[in-house]
Amino acid sequence: MSEAVVRKQRPKFLALNEIRLPLPGIVSILHRVSGAGLFLMLPFLLFLFDRSLGSPESFATYKSIVGNPLVKLLLLGLLWAYLHHFCAGIRFLLLDLHKGLDLQSARNSARIVLFVSLTLTVIVGVKLW
Repeated sequence: MSEAVVRKQRPKFLALNEIRLPLPGIVSILHRVSGAGLFLMLPFLLFLFDRSLGSPESFATYKSIVGNPLVKLLLLGLLWAYLHHFCAGIRFLLLDLHKGLDLQSARNSARIVLFVSLTLTVIVGVKLW
């Protein structure tokens, strides 16, 4: 029998919109995305930190920057990124210690990570806004 007949036809293009990841996979991808976002926004955060600690004039610059609604939204997103990255990191540390490796507990811990990170973002975001 020829090799071409035995080979299974594979798609030429990967349809990303048709892939359905389980919840732990989504949490894992969000952990990577949040880490990359925090790393890429670090210069901006350091700039804001520098403006907040300098002279009274630089603090006025800081207040004008942070007073912008788009910057507030960006900072709220960074707050979520930090909290999600922190909570998911704890989850991954527990998985590295072989705690919660079975399917149901992995799904439950992924739900807990999403719930806790979103809840903490709302609580801290309301306090800071």
